[in-house]
Amino acid sequence: MQEPAITPDLIAAHGLKPDEYDMILEIIGREPTFTELGIFSAMWNEHCSYKSSKKWLRTLPTSGPQVICGPGENAGVVDIGDGQAVVFKMESHNHPSYIEPYQGAATGVGGILRDVFTMGARPIASMNALSFGEPGHHKTRQLVNGVVEGIGGYGNCFGVPCVGGEVRFHPAYNGNCLVNAFAAGLADSDKIFYSAASGVGMPVVYLGAKTGRDGVGGATMASAEFDDTIEEKRPTVQVGDPFTEKRLMEATLELMQTGAVISIQDMGAAGLTCSAVEMGDKGGLGVRLDLENVPQREENMTAYEMMLSESQERMLMVLKPQLEAEARAVFEKWDLDFAIVGETIAEDRFLIVHNGEVKADLVLSKLSSTAPEYDRPWVATPEAEELAEVPQIDPIDGLRALLASPNYAGKQWVYEQYDTMVMADTARTPGLGAGMVRVHGTDKALAFTSDVTPRYVRANPVEGGKQAVAEAYRNLTSVGAKPLATTDNLNFGNPEKPEIMGQFVGAIQGIGEAVAALDMPIVSGNVSLYNETDGQAILPTPTIGAVGLLSHTDEIIGNEVREGHVALVIGETNGHLGQSALLAEVFNREDGDAPHVDLDVEKRNGEFILANREMIKACTDLGDGGLALAAFELAEAAGVGVHLDDASTEFLFGEDQARYLVACNFDQAEALMIAAGQAGVPLVSVGRFTGETVKVGNSEASLEELAATFRNSFAEAVA
Repeated sequence: MQEPAITPDLIAAHGLKPDEYDMILEIIGREPTFTELGIFSAMWNEHCSYKSSKKWLRTLPTSGPQVICGPGENAGVVDIGDGQAVVFKMESHNHPSYIEPYQGAATGVGGILRDVFTMGARPIASMNALSFGEPGHHKTRQLVNGVVEGIGGYGNCFGVPCVGGEVRFHPAYNGNCLVNAFAAGLADSDKIFYSAASGVGMPVVYLGAKTGRDGVGGATMASAEFDDTIEEKRPTVQVGDPFTEKRLMEATLELMQTGAVISIQDMGAAGLTCSAVEMGDKGGLGVRLDLENVPQREENMTAYEMMLSESQERMLMVLKPQLEAEARAVFEKWDLDFAIVGETIAEDRFLIVHNGEVKADLVLSKLSSTAPEYDRPWVATPEAEELAEVPQIDPIDGLRALLASPNYAGKQWVYEQYDTMVMADTARTPGLGAGMVRVHGTDKALAFTSDVTPRYVRANPVEGGKQAVAEAYRNLTSVGAKPLATTDNLNFGNPEKPEIMGQFVGAIQGIGEAVAALDMPIVSGNVSLYNETDGQAILPTPTIGAVGLLSHTDEIIGNEVREGHVALVIGETNGHLGQSALLAEVFNREDGDAPHVDLDVEKRNGEFILANREMIKACTDLGDGGLALAAFELAEAAGVGVHLDDASTEFLFGEDQARYLVACNFDQAEALMIAAGQAGVPLVSVGRFTGETVKVGNSEASLEELAATFRNSFAEAVA
């Protein structure tokens, strides 16, 4: 088959700029073959090379006594004591999910689960963070239904509980939804598997499902803006098979017991190319691949197609040759392909041979570690203008407006489509605060949360970045968990625009300050840029996934609100309404600054919660919607009314940070007040849980009526 001629149009179609193509000519000293052009395109695109973000990612704190493995591997690894580790990561599947919602979201879940079990960990929990356009937009319903169905379809079949997440709507996502998938697994801390190849002449083995033409060029597509050619990109979306992945996980974990694995890497973005190059580069070795040995499910596949296919449920490993028979037997038992497709070589070479013909012969290290790296020009986001006056409103009217919005209504319609109880270790179902999973066979539990408020980040990237981490910290401490570490999923528009790059730089600065101050280092993550359609960027959305540890399930702070409980607010309330939920939902305004985040106060107040958890019957952090929304959610979950004393709009709907709402008995409230006085922590009684109504000042409504709005609004908007 005649390979196409390398033309400027072909180079541009591969996402390479003219100066990048000149770099390729300089590196190899000749014109590349078509397959080589595809390989460079895959390794040098934004999605795989992080060329616009590397400089700034290096500034993030990534180490700590609890960190076993930080960024750079398939997932981060954190010590949880007793010889055990939690392995976790969050990744985006934004572009594929917009083009083909079901398969895009499903394969996003599949990819993140592979990242976890490739490290030798059995997945125990998943989460997702979803951002869609306005509910009335013509594509939103289709996207929401397809994405939720895809996540549920894959995760439920695979058999991992979905324990939490978030869903938001905003016109900025009309042309580009966000699907961020998180997975966590458990492993023995001395049995973690890494991807760096070692040893010359070692077999390179292909494992799992067969290779097809699905997903060819997917990583390059994910590194470009959308325009009116979007439908043509449908073939770049992969197709997932959760039952094959379940078998692949069991086979991989069994294989790891044999001692045959030298290194292992899942085939994710850019498939065979990226996995082989990363393994060779990390180990300082070259790799030779013989493509006729690659298991294929379609006829007459070219070298280009095999190297760039993103078919799912595949792994690549370097094998100890003397244990080949044992390793092969494991995969044959699970009815999966096991094929030796190449070997490690001493020279720094990436040699691709197909039926005896050399299709690519490149310097391997130049593909990965010397990919282009840009210091893109950026401008700081201008300071937000002062907030114009916000009128006082009837508190129940304000609350009703929030409960009727799909942004703040109950998300039962979403999480009831997910299996949240499979594996029987889920300690708290989604819907209120962090998700929680018992560590099987121990008294320990792990808590998981994912957080960001994009409105804040757009108004003030530094404070918005800090706030995303601080809210994750509060969500963990409010269930009684000690925050351990974080993963980030940084979703932004086109980094070639200085104002977008400025958002990215500011958010990284804020995230870095917060994870350092709160002892929650970043151990893994993902950057998703070019989230734009026809020049319209999404809101900057740096999602923070965080994990916390409870040394005993007795330490869980429950949601046990009862009749007569006192409602207390821990932390200082100044009534910050800039960029608030109330402003957006009631007044259709997005002005003012993001709330200021004092990280020392965050840490002090969180540690106060953990130190006094035995006096607290229920706890939630105060975020979007302020005290009014938090008090309603606690009351609704318990089926008990709530009466709040202060009816001022600022006090009820302000979004000041470092605050928690606590419910407890009267005598425990007294003891907490004494403890707070000694610790220098602001604590104030704001009302009580009682009766069957929500009452604020002279304004009142039945809990039942408000609960019906809360429970039905989301489905009415999108189902």
